[in-house]
Formats: sequence, structure tokens, C-alpha cells
Amino acid sequence: MLKVPDQHQPTGDERPIGELVHQLIDDGKAYARAEVGLLKAIATAKASALAIPAGLLLAALFIGMAALNALAFGIVLALAKFVGPLLAGLIGMLILAAIAGAMIWYAIGRIRRAL
Repeated sequence: MLKVPDQHQPTGDERPIGELVHQLIDDGKAYARAEVGLLKAIATAKASALAIPAGLLLAALFIGMAALNALAFGIVLALAKFVGPLLAGLIGMLILAAIAGAMIWYAIGRIRRAL
């Protein structure tokens, strides 16, 4: 048969439930603050580690754009000897636009396959 526990007054060693719940809530808040602090520290460390490489990639992008402009100018100058400057500019534009269009078409195909 089941025994019913005796109802008795808490002794000096036992803490009330309200105090235990309050301590549990405080501990949970402290744990959450520590986790947020850890995530902030990780994010800050990663951001500072990526700052220089990101700057270098941006500089490389601008240098690559300048190289592409030089290529386009070279194509126009080379064609200008044969067909005149205006037609050479149009032909150069069509060549580079075709290359860009092919790259866009390929990229869109890759995106569609990935999704």
C-alpha cells in the first residue's frame, strides 16, 4: 500500500520553492548572457580576421576591372586599323557582351541546378 508523506514544516536546511525558482531564473539569465557574449566574441574575431582578405579581394576586383577595360581598349584599337574606329568599338562591345552573356547564362544554369 502507498504511504502518504507526512506534511511537515520545512527545517532550517530546506529552502522555499520560490527562492529556488528565483535562483534558477537568475542562473538561466546568466547562462544566456554568457552564451551571447561568447557568440559576440566569436563574431568579432572572425570579422577582424576577414577584414584584410576582404580588402584585398576588393582591390583585386578593381584591378581586374581595369584590366578588362584595357583589354576592351586593345580590341578596339586592333580592330580600328581594319574597319574604322566606330565599327571597331561596336565589334569590341559585341565581343565582350557575348562573353558576359555566356557567363550569365552559365551562372543562371548553375543556380537553377543548385536550387
